[in-house]
Amino acid sequence: MDKIWVNSGDSHLLEPADLWTSRLPAHLADRAPRSERGDRHETIYVDNVIQRRALNDFLDSFRPPGAYDLTLRLADMDAEGIWGQLVFPSMGFWTVLITDRELAAASVRAYNDWCREEIMNGSPRIVGAAILSMASTEDAVAEIERVAGMGFQCVFLPTVVADGKEYAQDHWEPVWAAAEAANLTIAFHIGTGSDAKAFRGPGAAVINYVETTFPGMRVVTHLVAAGVLDRHPRLRILIAEGGASWVPALADRMDEGYRQHGNWALPKLSALPSELIYRQVYTSFQHDVSAVPAVTAMGYRNVMWGDDYPHLEGTYGHTQKTLRELFQDVPDEVRHTITLDTFRKLFTVPDRVEA
Repeated sequence: MDKIWVNSGDSHLLEPADLWTSRLPAHLADRAPRSERGDRHETIYVDNVIQRRALNDFLDSFRPPGAYDLTLRLADMDAEGIWGQLVFPSMGFWTVLITDRELAAASVRAYNDWCREEIMNGSPRIVGAAILSMASTEDAVAEIERVAGMGFQCVFLPTVVADGKEYAQDHWEPVWAAAEAANLTIAFHIGTGSDAKAFRGPGAAVINYVETTFPGMRVVTHLVAAGVLDRHPRLRILIAEGGASWVPALADRMDEGYRQHGNWALPKLSALPSELIYRQVYTSFQHDVSAVPAVTAMGYRNVMWGDDYPHLEGTYGHTQKTLRELFQDVPDEVRHTITLDTFRKLFTVPDRVEA
């Protein structure tokens, strides 16, 4: 059968082990993100913070051929029917924990330079999400302006931030203004900025997996209720890998709060929360069967599909099977919206040419 060709709104890079140690000056390199693997555990060091996680041989054996090699990655994409990819870091997610300003600025520059030089320069089908310093708003703004000049179309921020630095706070206003001015989408990837193990007990594996989605909803709530999207109508945000069907429900809940508690709702918005959400909030999913009815039955059209390559939760090896199950008996127009067109609203990749 002919392939269903798609663009992926959620994919990842696996950085080389020496990315930061080889690119940073000696006085910073030992505190930059690095990983040491033992027989049973991996230890991650970031700015003198230590994180340990158990190793699973299955995870290593699962890695697709192109996990670390761009040429093989493109071959995997062609085989799976993936045309364009928005790519997030993997190890680079840990940079959001860095509190030292000099180290944070140098670490994000090193990743972004590598992503531009080694990945994006290698193929226009790859759209890199640049990472930003969380240690300094001023440095984050400077990096937004720098990566925009390098051809990036997107920047990443974590869904969880420190207490007192929530995205509703004025602290972030220069970042929103800079991203809007540079026409960069801000992508918030779920499961970032905090310990992934929120619960240790019966059912923890599933509970913790679900827990990663809630902060993405909180990001939308803050940016809408605090008036960020209203003040910046050209700013587009993406909640990556968190599904889509929750968006209409959240929009309804926010509208109710804004109407029923209008006397206390400040700032006043120029439109209902739901209108701002449907205008400026985008989402990506990979397996969720509820995401398609979010478009067809609930009218939320800013939905894109993602393969999560090369992570375990992704669709490598069964992408076409997954797509056919998702879009069986779905109108072509809706399928094109989710698989190709929503991605192109945010990102530019070359047109696919039939062989």
